[in-house]
Amino acid sequence: MKALVALILLVQLPIHKAVPAAPPAPLGCDDPESEAAAEVAVSYINGHSHHGYKFALNRIEDIRVVPQGPNNDIIFLELDLLETKCPILSPTPLANCTVRSFAEHAVEGDCDVKLQKVDGTLSVLASKCHSHADSREDILKVCPDCSLLANMNNTEVLETVAAALNDYNSKTTESYLRLLEIGRAKIQYHPGHVVVTEFAVGATNCSAEEAKANVGACQLLPEDQSNFGFCTAVMVKHPSKDLQVDCQLYGHQVPAPDIPLVSSQDTSAGLAPSAAGFTNHNLGLAHNNPVASESSSSEILRSKLPVKSVRKRAVAEAAQHDKVPRPVGFVPPPPLCPGKIRHFDI
Repeated sequence: MKALVALILLVQLPIHKAVPAAPPAPLGCDDPESEAAAEVAVSYINGHSHHGYKFALNRIEDIRVVPQGPNNDIIFLELDLLETKCPILSPTPLANCTVRSFAEHAVEGDCDVKLQKVDGTLSVLASKCHSHADSREDILKVCPDCSLLANMNNTEVLETVAAALNDYNSKTTESYLRLLEIGRAKIQYHPGHVVVTEFAVGATNCSAEEAKANVGACQLLPEDQSNFGFCTAVMVKHPSKDLQVDCQLYGHQVPAPDIPLVSSQDTSAGLAPSAAGFTNHNLGLAHNNPVASESSSSEILRSKLPVKSVRKRAVAEAAQHDKVPRPVGFVPPPPLCPGKIRHFDI
């Protein structure tokens, strides 16, 4: 009888089922973990860009984390970047590079980056970027008198760069410099006619004096002796004529192991063929980490964050929540994404 009672009591005891662990809360775009991933991504993008200028983070648009196992996550980031004043070949750390102001005709970069986080260590698997200058209409609304970016194949731009290089090489006793690429150009017509250009240069194996005899024989220094730099030139054409040139050489630099410092171009004529019509503000970058275990960067497109649908859903949810009565003084939590704007919206 006692055994029967014990059995009945045992059957009546509540059964405690194992409760699965709650999934981790989604990361917000301004969370420290997200910002750390964005910092690694931006460093990778700048380190694998061949042309133009370094880009700085303006905003984390979205982030998605896909767990792969214990202490192993795949992270998808969508980033908004802004062009800085530091050329890509400059040794200046990004933290010391000034972001170009809106009035300087800002350039924005849009990047999708795929990272892996293993035991707390972040590495980039793939990245894809493109960029565009702000619209002329937006600039002129805010600053009607601001000069705008000029086309690289503009005759006045090419003439100014050629005159600036000739002027610098005629006065230097150091290596003869060749043009690598034109970075930016602007033409102002009022109150004076002024052409402003920025361009990257490389030292050759000739002195400026030797180049006078046979400039065609002057070649860029080999990689183990490379010396690149950057020049700005201001050509005043009216009311008086004047040319000011300033060049800074950076010294020898070691490129990333999987990319050259500059693309191979024939610069025997002084002006690289790509200078005509080459839009250097374009952060055209699709790169796959050669040491990563993941496959090609096309994967990042298949896994691209559905930002538009996410934003639409967030707006709809926010509108629905606004209909719910809340206590006086209630402050709704900030949205997880997109994150804060660090410089300005474009």
